[in-house]
Amino acid sequence: MNAALLVILFFLVLCIWLGLQAGKGKEMNMEQWSVGGRGFGSILLFFLLAGEMFTTYTFLGASGGVYRSGIPTALFAFNCFYFVIAYWLLPPIWKFAKKNNVLSQSDFYEKKYNSPALGVLVAIISVIAIIPYLVMQLKGLGIIVSQASYGSISPNMAIVVGVIAVTIYVTVSGMHGAAWTAIIKDILILAVVVFMGFYFPFHYYDGIRPMFEAINTAKSEFLLFPEQGLSISWFVSATIMTALGFYMFPHMLAGVFSAKSAKSLRVNAGVMPIYQIIIVFSLLIGFSAIIQVPDLNGTDADLVLFKMAKMSFDPWFVGVIGAAGAMAALIPSSLILTATATILSKNIYKVWKPNTTDQQLVKLSKMLVPVIALVALYFTFNGGNNILTLYLLSYSFMVQLSPALIFSLWKKNPVTVQGAFSGMIVSIMIVVYLTITEASLATFFPSLPQVIKDLDIGLAVLIINIVVTLVVSAITRKQGATVEEDTNTKNLVG
Repeated sequence: MNAALLVILFFLVLCIWLGLQAGKGKEMNMEQWSVGGRGFGSILLFFLLAGEMFTTYTFLGASGGVYRSGIPTALFAFNCFYFVIAYWLLPPIWKFAKKNNVLSQSDFYEKKYNSPALGVLVAIISVIAIIPYLVMQLKGLGIIVSQASYGSISPNMAIVVGVIAVTIYVTVSGMHGAAWTAIIKDILILAVVVFMGFYFPFHYYDGIRPMFEAINTAKSEFLLFPEQGLSISWFVSATIMTALGFYMFPHMLAGVFSAKSAKSLRVNAGVMPIYQIIIVFSLLIGFSAIIQVPDLNGTDADLVLFKMAKMSFDPWFVGVIGAAGAMAALIPSSLILTATATILSKNIYKVWKPNTTDQQLVKLSKMLVPVIALVALYFTFNGGNNILTLYLLSYSFMVQLSPALIFSLWKKNPVTVQGAFSGMIVSIMIVVYLTITEASLATFFPSLPQVIKDLDIGLAVLIINIVVTLVVSAITRKQGATVEEDTNTKNLVG
């Protein structure tokens, strides 16, 4: 057994131990298991939300995307628009959740619109959309552990072991397990990525500026936005789409619901942009590999971080890097499993069986964790491989839930239940069709200016969603007012 594998196993055991310890001394009712009893202060909440934000995409997808596409992917990965939205959006969401005992994303929609059916629709969309996101984490986990162990463990074996580990502590501790393990993960990944982001440019190029000068000489197109494809209009639209979709994910809202106060959410929104500077170092790793590790094609581009690490460091330190990357997959996966199990039990099963008690819901949620994990394993072994593609696919689905949520926070909500239903269903059907056919705006409108053809398809569908939502809401509100007026008139006559 090599030194790298020993280091990875040590941190895996540590994760399991921390996850199990997190649940000790707590009565695991539904609120404790799913949202940590709403007791996480600013520091613990910071680690939890950062634990979700810095995933295998940050570790592999960002550096691999830079290696594959250069500056467009680099700037797309460094997106601070999330936090502008978070500062204003999350406190009112938390206040409503606290007041109305909201435990899941679907709960929020159900209670805001007084419609269990809308809660079920949101639950179905969320579960379908979250699978590609979870698959992305698990595929990244397999790549990371296999590469870091020098092939001692196959990607599939690494994924299976990781899923078993996270299933154990999520089943026992729920959100508490995710939060505790996030602390050590964030500390480790911060140290590893920052070190490599500095080390590679200075070791191979004598500095960051000389590195970019060398890239500009060898492959100048990597430092420019292309005129079509991943152009500036793609970048702007994809940035807006991901920022709007980010907090629509059920596991992100579960993290928000776990906060102790609205103030702790605002504090995190203010601090997180500073912490996101870590992504810059991940991008520098990708840039440093463009010349040093040439000719990686397709999904192999996601391996550049480990190609560089193996060229530069002893096996034990490669193991530390692998452990950091593995936790970058496990912690978001634990949040996803917790949130998805909560949605399936509380927002689908309980709608079918309304007399289900709190303790029965907790038991059911825990039983669902390994079931969801097995489904994710199936799609991991039988789905697509490109991490960036999986990332954007999930966002294209989840962003379609944003109009109904954002409008619901207005003083006078212009959206009706029927409008929310219509907008979600129409937009999701379009996204599914576009995903299956791999069509884009250019496919349907080849004569449009390139700046429009390059717009992110998820954002284009979102615009259709908003139009449908508002139009149907206006019609149904008018019809509702007419029916009410007719009823009042009949009562007066009668």
